[in-house]
Amino acid sequence: MKFLKKENLSALFEALSADSALYLPTKDKNGKTNYARYSAGMEYSDALNTERSAKDFFFPQTEDLVDFKMEGKTIEVIDIRKPSEDYVIFGVRACDMASFDILDSVYLTDPVDSFYAERRSHATIMTMACSAPSETCFCRTFGIDPASPAGDVQCAMTDAGLYLEALTEKGEALVAKISAMLEESDGAEAAEQGKRCHEIMDRLPLSKLTPDSFGGDTMMEHFRSEKWASLSEACLGCGTCTFVCPTCQCYDIRDFDTGNGIKRYRCWDSCMYSDFTKMAHGNSRNSQLERFRQRFMHKLVYYPANNDGKFGCVGCGRCLSKCPISMNIVKVMKELEDRS
Repeated sequence: MKFLKKENLSALFEALSADSALYLPTKDKNGKTNYARYSAGMEYSDALNTERSAKDFFFPQTEDLVDFKMEGKTIEVIDIRKPSEDYVIFGVRACDMASFDILDSVYLTDPVDSFYAERRSHATIMTMACSAPSETCFCRTFGIDPASPAGDVQCAMTDAGLYLEALTEKGEALVAKISAMLEESDGAEAAEQGKRCHEIMDRLPLSKLTPDSFGGDTMMEHFRSEKWASLSEACLGCGTCTFVCPTCQCYDIRDFDTGNGIKRYRCWDSCMYSDFTKMAHGNSRNSQLERFRQRFMHKLVYYPANNDGKFGCVGCGRCLSKCPISMNIVKVMKELEDRS
């Protein structure tokens, strides 16, 4: 394991950004933490989670796909794709790192989404172990270790400095580039911090939450539950939960007339919206109850049924803190696991 003294953190960022783009969590003018491209003097924010998840790097909220030019009856199709640059994402938490596996299972499975694959292949991910999980955290419910977040380079920040461990070939190449500023370490301080993190997780309100009552073999039982009516009653259908979720992957494709041609783009969509997957004959889910049920059935039942038991939630807690009516996947799980 390697070690970097804390006073050298800015020098590390300068070195990492010297030959590739570097993105790290930083506070914006409103005091919110989000990823931004590093520039000299930018300060790293050690906030537990960014407001928006790291999935934006591979699956952005809006994305141009192709342009069309029309002259009479002639249509010219213009490929607007450009090669991605290599870039480093620093400070990704374990929950967001786990979300990439879920997105990969969707976008890197045949037929491969070439837009997603291009950005994914150029990224080197430096994760950051959690030291102080919050009351909204429940990543361990889904088998995620917040103290061991994986990635290309696994990091842990302590009072003394930054511990780094390369886990992939990409990670080894990155660490080799900055080896001159690193020291060898046994990682004892990082291990002790990880132990304290686990102790905190054990005391959190959601520490006993389990997904044992869910999965593919519970499909019809949960689908037919009478509890969906009361659970969905107050839902506004605002889609906030889907937009902050690191594993939601639905999108719509639209055309925009620029006055000088047509621009085709895709943008995030939400299963909570009344026009989601709307077709000429109408919508297959006409009530808010049906749309609400779809979202949580997908995370807890449909996705694991098709992915060897892996759940479609990573327990990041964003939906717990952002839902305007305080309805979230935890409340759904607790209500549905009681089968009385």
